[in-house]
Amino acid sequence: MAFKREIQGIVVQKSGDKTISILVERKVVHPRYRKIVKRFKKYLVHDEKNEVKIGDTIVALECRPLSKRKAFRLKSIVLRGVE
Repeated sequence: MAFKREIQGIVVQKSGDKTISILVERKVVHPRYRKIVKRFKKYLVHDEKNEVKIGDTIVALECRPLSKRKAFRLKSIVLRGVE
């Protein structure tokens, strides 16, 4: 059985029906300067019940490709955003 990646990020956009866009931040060591720097990447996540709002922190699980750029589905909501 293949390992399914889990990513955690903040919802930055509702991208159409049943789709959200999340921003994932990771910290890496710069190869030359040996300083910790932040790297960001956006992922599209499938939200079947349209239950997530902008500002929420969620965990997404890798799945089969659902569209050209969408290959993650919502696993759980970690923290609700303030609105």
